[in-house]
Amino acid sequence: MIENTILENLVLNEEYSRKVIPFLSDEYFSDKTERVIFTSIRDFVNSYNGVPTKEVLHISLSDRKDLTEDEYNKTTEIINSFSNREENVEWLVDQTEKFCKDKSVYNAIMESIHIIDGKSTKTENSIPEILSDALAVSFDTHIGHDYIEDSEERYESYHKTESRVPFDLEFFNIISNGGTPQKTLNVILAGTGVGKSLFMCHHAANCLTPNLNVLYITCEMAEEKIAERIDANLMDITLDDLKELPKEMYDKKLNRAVSNISGKLIVKEYPTATANANHFRILLDELKIKKRFIPDIIFIDYLNICASSRLKTGGNVNSYTYIKSIAEELRGLAVENNVPVFTATQTNRSGFTNTDVGLEDTSESFGLPATADFMFAIISTEELEEQGQVLVKQLKNRYNDAFSNKKFVVGITRAKMKLSDVKKEEQVSLVDTNQNYKENDSFGSGFNSRSFDEKFTKRKTNEVSEWKI
Repeated sequence: MIENTILENLVLNEEYSRKVIPFLSDEYFSDKTERVIFTSIRDFVNSYNGVPTKEVLHISLSDRKDLTEDEYNKTTEIINSFSNREENVEWLVDQTEKFCKDKSVYNAIMESIHIIDGKSTKTENSIPEILSDALAVSFDTHIGHDYIEDSEERYESYHKTESRVPFDLEFFNIISNGGTPQKTLNVILAGTGVGKSLFMCHHAANCLTPNLNVLYITCEMAEEKIAERIDANLMDITLDDLKELPKEMYDKKLNRAVSNISGKLIVKEYPTATANANHFRILLDELKIKKRFIPDIIFIDYLNICASSRLKTGGNVNSYTYIKSIAEELRGLAVENNVPVFTATQTNRSGFTNTDVGLEDTSESFGLPATADFMFAIISTEELEEQGQVLVKQLKNRYNDAFSNKKFVVGITRAKMKLSDVKKEEQVSLVDTNQNYKENDSFGSGFNSRSFDEKFTKRKTNEVSEWKI
């Protein structure tokens, strides 16, 4: 019934035809006669920039050599049944979109079954992508922003408060203008063991407090290990003490920690270097259906051990292209789901021995910082570790001036997987020509003459292991 209505209005309603033709596929029509009618309509529209009449269709189909007499007679019967009744275009478009989605999913399921049964040349590894593409089918009827006609809407957007996910760390809120906006990719740069996962676990725990739904995807550690770290953070207890807690005490501390939390945390593990953005899309769909869970923020731990959905490793694909592709796909995931995405990347070899990490120290790809909206480095030295601190350095910032408050320190308690603010007056020892602190501003009372490099860095020795960067 819906197929006939679609075909009828493709011929009789030019407005409708122009809206839906780009999204329709001949694969959506299971009946051969309906399929050949559709292809004839589509080919005419593409060739002549207009819709065919019933007479034109009759002539076009009479020339088809792939139709039996019965099939041709059926096409004639269908075309002759087209009436001139008017349907609501908006309703028609909505129904057609639903039709396309349903048919796309059905076809994807059938193709997957054929793959499993060995009746297809494709492998089972292609099934997630096939299903993901089917679930992504939708009509994009927005034709762009009209500068003159949409001026009022544009003006209102200037005064609209942008939704952001705040930090619980003061300086991060300062440099991000109150938190990370939706549809953004935020990247942490650090060496092994410095605190990439610690930062993400801390921020994930923090996001639960304002009752946000958090999705934490791990490609490195087990789900239980991530949950353990968040336990330690929320319960304010060391990992070692956590393991020694009796069950009764554990339940008591956990209940106290989550008593004011209504948001949910889902931790999902994927094997290293196997999962890509399409796997994450399928996960999001399953969580929505099975748990009615829609995340407000997504953590992916971490970018370098994800896979690309578009490119395969090896062959002619270099690391720059591959990592840039992953970054673009993760940012696309953020845009599609209207959430900020946090991930991390490793420093390269030079960055591992560098006490002042820069964008050039990004492992494998400069394309990653080009794609990220917000990027910062976490740097640790022996002196900082002794004081229970790490240095944060802004590398890229689309939310604020990256050269204002370029460096600052935060407290770190590794045993509890926690970060904390360092008093403003202690930040003044960080001398940097780009720090915009003033005598009477809210950030402190000025700087002494002792530079950061003098206070916090130690001259390199032959032992690289003395440094954590």
